[in-house]
Amino acid sequence: MLASAAPVSSIPAGPVPTDTASADTAPATTVAGDAVPATTGQSVPATTGSQRAIDAARLRVAVLRLSRRLRKHDLAGLTPSQLSTLSCVGKTGPVRLGDLAAAERIAPSTLTRVVNVLEDRGYLVRTPAREDARAYLVTLTDNGNAALARIRDEATSMLTDILTTLTPEQLAALEAALPALEQLAGSG
Repeated sequence: MLASAAPVSSIPAGPVPTDTASADTAPATTVAGDAVPATTGQSVPATTGSQRAIDAARLRVAVLRLSRRLRKHDLAGLTPSQLSTLSCVGKTGPVRLGDLAAAERIAPSTLTRVVNVLEDRGYLVRTPAREDARAYLVTLTDNGNAALARIRDEATSMLTDILTTLTPEQLAALEAALPALEQLAGSG
């Protein structure tokens, strides 16, 4: 039980469980091959004394499950790696292959295979870089833009439907947590 947890972060973690089950007897949840006890995990140290610590394991499981739910729609026939690469080019605009590989944190040879598939499907186009004849820029095509827009619209619609299941209090807590979640998503 987390009732004796240290002071907490500035993100509301929700109500403290009132059951008497200990961390040793709490049921485990299996996500992505990891058994995560229901009430244990590493807590984030506090910055204020008004709230309890965030359970990092619970947060990780919740984020993974939500991400998986949002991917359960038509991704225009793309793998997660292909979608990530397409999205990255959509955000950055024309980008050199080496820079794209670094941004995606994958080996250049792996990126070349991903870009080949996206180029074959008409979502990306490679053009020689003007300043370096050895380098190529990858650019989103109109078809690539349309596919990204459709995927984003479907995911947003799906999330909107999921959000309707929450109480007004849960929605307010989620809205308050958005800046912290956005910071976490942009880190690493």
